[in-house]
Amino acid sequence: MEILKKLLNTNSNNRINDFILLFLRIAPSLLLLTHGYPKLLKLFSGGEIQFPQVMGMSSEISLFLAMFAEFFCSIFVILGLFTRFAAFPIVMTFLIIVFLVHGADDLSMRELPFLYLISYITVLFLGAGKFSIDNFIYNKIKK
Repeated sequence: MEILKKLLNTNSNNRINDFILLFLRIAPSLLLLTHGYPKLLKLFSGGEIQFPQVMGMSSEISLFLAMFAEFFCSIFVILGLFTRFAAFPIVMTFLIIVFLVHGADDLSMRELPFLYLISYITVLFLGAGKFSIDNFIYNKIKK
């Protein structure tokens, strides 16, 4: 019976929540870097850029914005530095991917982008948590 009580307990533990936020920042961001880094290489390779043109932007601009969100913003989210500001371009990128680039595709093509979108919307609203540079800066400013 005691095990059942522990499993059904809905009280939140702040320490566990901080570790979960840390995990939620780092795990998807490390995975997202594997999408952003090839875009960074493609952008600076000097070769012809073939990338979807989105919302009237050229392929080069679309690629740059996607690379910036997936690579540089992911690094900021991992560090927990300006986390909400960094999560916003990632959220916008995945909204575009889910609803414009793959909008006509079936769910199997949009499932991974949806998961990234859900993860980063959560980070956008909850922030970086205790284990972040944001928290360190906030505590310095607060004093």
